[in-house]
Amino acid sequence: MKPFSKNLSRRDFLRGISITAAGLALTPKTIAELLAGNSGRKLGIAMLGLGGYAANQLAPALRETKLCELTAVVTGHPEKGEKWAKDYNLKKENIYSYETFSRIADNKDVDIVYVVTPPALHPEFTIRAAKAGKHVISEKPMATSVADCNEMIAACKKAKVQLGIGYRMHYDLFRKELLRMAAAKQFGTPIKMNGTFSFVMNQKQWRIDKKLAGGGAMMDLGVYILQAAQQATNENPISVTAQELPKERPDFFNETEETIRFTLNFPSGATCEGTTSFNGNGNQFRAEGSKAWFEMTRGAFNYSGGVGQTSSGPLNYQWINQQAAQMDDFADCVLSGRNTPVPGEMGRTHIAIVMAIYEAARTGKQVKIKT
Repeated sequence: MKPFSKNLSRRDFLRGISITAAGLALTPKTIAELLAGNSGRKLGIAMLGLGGYAANQLAPALRETKLCELTAVVTGHPEKGEKWAKDYNLKKENIYSYETFSRIADNKDVDIVYVVTPPALHPEFTIRAAKAGKHVISEKPMATSVADCNEMIAACKKAKVQLGIGYRMHYDLFRKELLRMAAAKQFGTPIKMNGTFSFVMNQKQWRIDKKLAGGGAMMDLGVYILQAAQQATNENPISVTAQELPKERPDFFNETEETIRFTLNFPSGATCEGTTSFNGNGNQFRAEGSKAWFEMTRGAFNYSGGVGQTSSGPLNYQWINQQAAQMDDFADCVLSGRNTPVPGEMGRTHIAIVMAIYEAARTGKQVKIKT
C-alpha cells in the first residue's frame, strides 16, 4: 500500500487540510449549491450506538453542522431511543433496534450511518449499512483486525458508498498547521517525533474488554499518535520496536495492556517515540526536522484547548468543533463525489501498525510493518 496521503488526489489532500471555522470552509453560496443537489435537504445521519461519545460529542455537534443532521438512531435500549427521539425531535419510525436496523434501507431520511459501537462490532454494522445503500462513518479504531478492515472496505466499494473513519483530529486547526508544514516540506530530514497520549482509567469499561476493544490503550489512544506521525512525514512506517510496561494494576487491566511504548521507523529515516497508557497522564506531540519543528505541549489530542507552537512562533487558534467539521466534510464528500481524506484504507493502515506494535511488544523483536 502506498503512503496514506497518496491514496488521495492532491486536490482532495489539499482540500482536507483547508478545514477552518466551526464547520467547512465554504461560502453560503457553496453550501446552498451543494444542498441544491439534494433538493435543498441536509443529509440525514443515523447514529448507531448511543454511548457517551455519541451522546456527549457527536449528537451535540450535529446541531452545529451545515450539511448534515441527525435523523435516526439505532440502539439496543428502547428507552434510549425514546429519549433521543424527544431530545432531537426524531420521528418514531426512525428509531431502530439492532435487529430492525436493516429496514433502514427503505428510509429516505437517512443518507449516512455513523457506527459508534465498540470496535469489534464496527465490521458487522458497517457491512449491514453498506448493504442498505448508506454511506458509512466508522468510529476509530476502525476494527480489531486487518481482515475485518478489508471486509468493511470491500463491502462499501461493492455497494458504491463512501467509508470514512471518525478521525476528528484531521480537522483540528493545530493539525491543519502540521499538515500544511508537511505538505510544504518545511521540516527537512530526518524528522524526529515523540508523542504521548494517556489518562487514568478509574472505572471498568469496554475499552479494556479485549473481545470488544481488541486491545487496551494502544487501540484506543495510540492510533492518535500514529496518525500524527504519518501526517508529519507523509509516510507509512516500515518497522517498529515496542515494550509493554509491567502493570501497576494487574487486576484491573487483566485482559489488555495498561501501558505500552513503541518506536516507529519510516523510510526517510524519520522516527517516532510513542507512549500510551490507561494509567498515566500525557497529551503531547512534537515533530522536529533539520529546518523546522512543530510542538503541542498540552492538549495535542484533545477535543479543544490545545497549546502549540512551531519554530516560527506560537500557534493561536480559536476553538472549533472538530466533530462538526468532520461530519460536515464527510457530507460534502457524499454530495460532491469527492473522496474523503480519512478513508477506510487509512483506518486499515493504522490497525496493521497497531498489530505490528503488539507483536513487537510480545516478541521483543523489531517487526516489519505490512500496510
